[in-house]
Amino acid sequence: MQIRELDLRELLSAYELVVQLRSELSYKEFEDLIYDMRCMEYKMFGVFEGENLMTYAGAAIQTNLYHKRHLYVYDLITDKDCRRKKYATLMLEYLHDYAKMGMCENIVLSSGISREEAHIFYEKNIFSKLSYLFVKNV
Repeated sequence: MQIRELDLRELLSAYELVVQLRSELSYKEFEDLIYDMRCMEYKMFGVFEGENLMTYAGAAIQTNLYHKRHLYVYDLITDKDCRRKKYATLMLEYLHDYAKMGMCENIVLSSGISREEAHIFYEKNIFSKLSYLFVKNV
């Protein structure tokens, strides 16, 4: 097993995992968004078994008044056939070390309101629910 940063040549592998959670996302849209997010230092990380991507995480070190310097995890997705095999836990440990090296004070993420299994997982991994996320379409 290997955990490492993905490069842009691995976008298709990343997309094949991301689309399991974000089924409305086309490959072209995914690719465009990844390229747009590069300006904010968005990084793609993966847990691999051999050549197979098992867990994908997209994250960026951010700074704001509320969380100060933090690692924001935009995406954390494990292959649907491999959940409960600790890949996501290993990724969170890797991201924890990455955040410490980046001098972050904490790791921040949001999760959809209907993803109760994910919420239980995050709470088991010592994340606290601090706020609600509100969205308004424009």
